[in-house]
Amino acid sequence: MKILCVADTENRAIWDGAALDRVKDADLILSCGDLSAAYLEYLVTMASCPLLYVCGNHDDRFEKEPPEGCIGIDDDVYIYRGVRIAGLGGSARYKPGPYMYTEKEMSARIRRLSVKFRLGARPDILVTHAPPRGCGDREDPAHQGFECFNDLLMKYQPKYLLHGHVHKDYGGFVRTRTHESGTTVINCCDYYLLEVPEGPENERRGIWRLIQK
Repeated sequence: MKILCVADTENRAIWDGAALDRVKDADLILSCGDLSAAYLEYLVTMASCPLLYVCGNHDDRFEKEPPEGCIGIDDDVYIYRGVRIAGLGGSARYKPGPYMYTEKEMSARIRRLSVKFRLGARPDILVTHAPPRGCGDREDPAHQGFECFNDLLMKYQPKYLLHGHVHKDYGGFVRTRTHESGTTVINCCDYYLLEVPEGPENERRGIWRLIQK
């Protein structure tokens, strides 16, 4: 399964149509946040596949006007073609805002989401906006990662963690890292093409949300 992963920076070649093959060849699009609703709506319109997204720290406008045709997966688990995808958007709190969290607040979100993991939806892919602490983040307060993400990765060991928030032009950009848990951590700023195998045959019936019983 081919996944187009996007975050933070709108790709001009895709907007202009010069690189639409990257969109049209995708089986799924995952957004790690801080992209305009117009861009996400364009991607899902041009593609013949779903677009799942989490919110970034600059996505407060989504509270009133979420991107049409796209599926928000914050604090949820969705399964597509047998691949289990969990969402935890937002960044470290460095000023007031709806999608910024203290370490304690993000830990509480993880505890609530972990109930679904125990129901059999341990994630293959974790989609976040911020990176784990010490694995692709920065030292300034706005771009520090979450220590609780490290605990989550060590406990559940998803195959991938996809994030944004740390832009290419910040200096020292590294696209992929290997976390001590074995999880591959990918900074999806701009776009990244990821190919993963599909999951169990009995879980390939379109896209569905794990509902806690």
